[in-house]
Amino acid sequence: MLTPVDNVYLTRVGPGTPMGDLLRQFWTPFLPSRDLPEKDGNIKRVKLLGEDLVAFRDTNGDVGLIAENCPHRGASLFFGRNENYGLACNYHGWKYDVTGACVDMPNEPTESNFKDKVRVTAYPCHEVNRMIWTYMGSRETPPPFPAFEVNTLPIDQVFEPSIMVEECNWIQGLEGDLDSSHVPFIHGRIAKDSPDPPGWGRGSWVDDRAPVLDVVPTLYGAVYSAKRVWNDQGERWHRITQYVMPFYTMIAAGSPNGCSARAWVPIDDEYHMLINMHGRLEGTISAEEQERAWQPYANSGGYVPETPDPRTRYHTAANKTNDYAINYDIQKTANMSGIPRGGNLQDRAMTETMGVIYDRTREHLGTSDRMIIAVRQRLMSAARDFQEDGTPPAHVDNTKLYRIRSASAILPEGADWQEETRENRDADAGAPVSFVPLT
Repeated sequence: MLTPVDNVYLTRVGPGTPMGDLLRQFWTPFLPSRDLPEKDGNIKRVKLLGEDLVAFRDTNGDVGLIAENCPHRGASLFFGRNENYGLACNYHGWKYDVTGACVDMPNEPTESNFKDKVRVTAYPCHEVNRMIWTYMGSRETPPPFPAFEVNTLPIDQVFEPSIMVEECNWIQGLEGDLDSSHVPFIHGRIAKDSPDPPGWGRGSWVDDRAPVLDVVPTLYGAVYSAKRVWNDQGERWHRITQYVMPFYTMIAAGSPNGCSARAWVPIDDEYHMLINMHGRLEGTISAEEQERAWQPYANSGGYVPETPDPRTRYHTAANKTNDYAINYDIQKTANMSGIPRGGNLQDRAMTETMGVIYDRTREHLGTSDRMIIAVRQRLMSAARDFQEDGTPPAHVDNTKLYRIRSASAILPEGADWQEETRENRDADAGAPVSFVPLT
């Protein structure tokens, strides 16, 4: 349970807020490359950390991310012209390049140097493996780019990112992804032999529904094991999940050839994006696989048409207005929730219906919530440290700390899961992925 003051401290991310200041120290993924498909192409509205922005790809192919409102008299640059190496406001022609410099001011005298004194807020962008990232902090030179394994694979081994907008605060989505105990409930099937409804998803089965959590703080965030009884011969199943500050998760490994980083990116205080970036450690990805990768909600109606509000981009057709396409017949006969299993729709039904920003003074946390408690403490402590002396978490500058993997392992009772999986959790150790399929 948090105090009202701590709940505000944890959840608010706008400019000048302690948590917003912390998040701006990190590179942030915000738009898939496919959304800016061509040079001098269409402009995209972007809302990120509470700021109204526009993104464009210029004549060189470079991506610009700048404040939506022109510094002249506030007209929206979304209606500008993207051509000849910059974005020109259609009100008076003031033109800005990807660095934010005003490169043309056609309604002022030609001999005037006024344009050299005007800039629009601009954030540097970096594009890698089908995703565009930005740095919104105050450093003149951005920190090193995050060396997540999925960022360093050859591009033909990286899937198209899948994205889902959620109508609630980012902390709710993040905490849901770090909660191992909910798996046999919201994602489960009603019996071990439940049928598999076509296109719906059978759900998982876990005999032991009360995991024992062991949470270990790290320089980059935290890692934990959710230990369950595997059999009556003394073996235990450890689902080992990574948390990387400020908003990344790596869920316990369930396959031998994959790596991922999931980002819970705040759009503002009341909306966020789940951005799922994942790759294949060996072997290229086919065009058919790519199509499936970025359409994980096809079985529940896909996405609604995008509107001028950027918060509708990647908003699924199954949502709170239609109870997430719940099917009570499926709930009675097959899976626990009755909600389609594709993507994170089942989780979203839980986190959104807590309210836009959940009042954590009302909660009652148990032993299965140890990771949730630890993550809140890590985030608030990191924000306070940055406010006090300007020191960000270590992995802002030490990209080696991003070179990690999640894991899952069957071990004897009493075995040291940290030691047994140490090399498997190191992306550079040359060890295989330690995985256990979630059936």
